[in-house]
Amino acid sequence: MSPAGRVVGLLLTSQALRGLGYGIAAVQLGAILRLDGLTPAEVGLMLAAILVGTLAASLALARWGDRAGRRRTYAALYGALVCAGIVIAFGAPPWLLAVVAMTGALSVEVMESGPFTTLEQVMLASTGRPQRELVRGFGLYNAVAAVAGTVGALLGALPADRRLLGGVLAVVGAAGVVLAARLPASVEAPAAQPGLPRSRMLARSRGPVARLAALFAVDSLAGGFVVQAYLGYWLSLRYGATTQTIGITFAVLGVLQTASLLAAPLVAARVGLLRTMVFTHIPSNLLLAAVPFAPGLGGAIALLMARACLSQMDVPTRQAYVMALVPADERTAAAAVTNTARYLTRPAGPALAGLMLPFGLALPFVIAGAVKTAYDLTLWRIFRSVRLPADQHSSR
Repeated sequence: MSPAGRVVGLLLTSQALRGLGYGIAAVQLGAILRLDGLTPAEVGLMLAAILVGTLAASLALARWGDRAGRRRTYAALYGALVCAGIVIAFGAPPWLLAVVAMTGALSVEVMESGPFTTLEQVMLASTGRPQRELVRGFGLYNAVAAVAGTVGALLGALPADRRLLGGVLAVVGAAGVVLAARLPASVEAPAAQPGLPRSRMLARSRGPVARLAALFAVDSLAGGFVVQAYLGYWLSLRYGATTQTIGITFAVLGVLQTASLLAAPLVAARVGLLRTMVFTHIPSNLLLAAVPFAPGLGGAIALLMARACLSQMDVPTRQAYVMALVPADERTAAAAVTNTARYLTRPAGPALAGLMLPFGLALPFVIAGAVKTAYDLTLWRIFRSVRLPADQHSSR
């Protein structure tokens, strides 16, 4: 196997294992905290600690990740995940779990899991593969996470068990440390340009990355209006959907979204990264805005399924676009800043959607679709003339 193929294989294995663990955590962690006697407010604070840890670790990566070493940082994160698993399995005091959560190693998001995702994006980009193969790698990377997370969620449907969750997370963390140790030196950051300190964030690409981060934050906020948990609640409220119907619907949506992740590189190879990001996202947004106007549950589900065929195509292309836009020695900072912007605004989405409901059941969907479409058009207007080193299509 070539060195580049080895890196991809190790990172995909790592992603699959972590997706499995986080998929279980997404289902069981809240239930375990409740069984421990935590109040809803305390559970909220614990989940907030996980979010704060994700943000803090991502920002620390942006500033010091390359100086500390990508492999060393990657292994340290997995070491923290081992500690988190042990704390959960043995029922340590909640304050200790909160401390571990602040490391950024815990997450209940499968596809975009904080500092791990940032490092993996950068290390995938460091393989030196042509851009077409890089986009394919990002598509496969996200598809693996989606599938592993689904399997984890199915396992998480078992009765809440701290030893199951803690044991899985500890084993995943230990395996991750081993995988990190096997990564070659080629995944490390290249030497900084003369006169530019290694710790300086985005010395040359600060402007474009700041614009992307602002746009991604807006898109993520709008996406937060229709997160899956809220969508399930809305379907039951609007159409009286049963949990069985919602569960089957979400399973099918997951399959279609995984297919869209794998199809994205094929589209990008023909029309370019930016066009794929924008012109698959706009129809997806229009379908989203149309959902509340469906005459019945079947129509709403059909619109959601049509949207799922397109909705994830911008994920691998977005990741590849950021990596292609910035110099190699600024990729860690660029990935960390753009990912952090998304994590920062998304939690506000469900709360805002809930506040909108008294004014009309359709409002969250219409506003989400409109804001997301405005994001796409603004992204196209700002970046359509930017020429990427290896993608002439996206710059036209």
